[in-house]
Amino acid sequence: MRKADLVNAVADIADLSLREADDAVSSVFEHITNALARGEPLNLIGFGSFNVKQRAARQGRNPKTGDLIEIAASKQVSFKAGKNLREHII
Repeated sequence: MRKADLVNAVADIADLSLREADDAVSSVFEHITNALARGEPLNLIGFGSFNVKQRAARQGRNPKTGDLIEIAASKQVSFKAGKNLREHII
């Protein structure tokens, strides 16, 4: 499913115009992105939880040359599916 498919589904379910549905979906994505950028966890009961995890710096290997390289510390978004979502998938 692409964003356009999601917008169409929201427009049909909520009886909105495509423009209003696109604004609503874009707004939800923007708020999720902003919350995670601030380091805040986002919990959507029944759907799942988004968190930002810190990855430590580490050493890796260049697969082409075999040389050791330093991989910088970074942040990573993680998602844990909620009970309702897991039940629908399994």
